[in-house]
Amino acid sequence: MEKLPFDVDAVFDRVRDAVSTLPKAAMFELYEDGYTSLFEQLISCLISVRTYDEVSLPVSRRLFEQARTPEGIAQLTPAQIETLIRDCTYPEQKAQQIHTIANQILMNYAGELPADEAVLMSFKGIGVKCAHLALGVACQQPYISVDTHVHRITNRWGYVETKTPEKTTIALEAKLPQQYWIEINQLLVPFGKHICTGKRPHCSQCPVLNWCQQKMDQ
Repeated sequence: MEKLPFDVDAVFDRVRDAVSTLPKAAMFELYEDGYTSLFEQLISCLISVRTYDEVSLPVSRRLFEQARTPEGIAQLTPAQIETLIRDCTYPEQKAQQIHTIANQILMNYAGELPADEAVLMSFKGIGVKCAHLALGVACQQPYISVDTHVHRITNRWGYVETKTPEKTTIALEAKLPQQYWIEINQLLVPFGKHICTGKRPHCSQCPVLNWCQQKMDQ
């Protein structure tokens, strides 16, 4: 099949339509459910690390039923937090990190988490992906959050040629129109789970096959 020159606007339009009836990416679903604060988004993203959305979503909700603010989380013990998030990966480690983050926000920022990338990444357990995703979803700040789906799909398309999510972030920041920076994670997570899967992607069902270079080594 002869491929068309990559048209980012057309591709995003097609992908947007394709995922409209699919389960939403976890952080965006939580936002629509009312968990809109930067703190909630950051903690939810920490919970989701190396955990499937199907697990992290109910875990986040269970924690937030007990406490949704730094003050509330700090009043829980790490053991209590661990019990609430027990179904995610590394619950003991994450519980301690969540408790520590809440206390640091209380001590250093009077309980109000600044919408600042450097501040978020100063917390143990928070990397570029979580900082960018939380700021993008909660604050609408223009950041690109690259997870395994965004990395794999943009390389499979041939839109970027990188070896790591970190390098994909840099490449996309230099190339992707800023209007898509937040949305790319929102779209490509469900797209990568259900259509452009890691193994045996459903290319015959793909709405952007004409633009995709089908580089399958990512």
